[in-house]
Amino acid sequence: MNKGNVPSWILSLDDEDMEFIKKFVLNSGSLKKLAISYNVSYPTVRTRMDRLIHKIEIYDEQEEENLASFIKQLAIEERISLEDAKQIIEKYKQERNG
Repeated sequence: MNKGNVPSWILSLDDEDMEFIKKFVLNSGSLKKLAISYNVSYPTVRTRMDRLIHKIEIYDEQEEENLASFIKQLAIEERISLEDAKQIIEKYKQERNG
């Protein structure tokens, strides 16, 4: 993957989050092994993972809202039709929810 194709949600994470993700992958996705590598309890690692998931979800929601706001603004400025704006937003939501 070239640097220009890095998803924006990844760029929103701090170094500590990226290190946590790296260790998670290197431990084959096992939270139990991850807890051992950090020398903490499983619930501590689970809480950390839940916070990271929540952080990514919030970023995705904000990104979706920003795009929808931009498209609505284009419709308000009559640069695209209101019907086109609705269709674009709906298509985006369908693809995001997959």
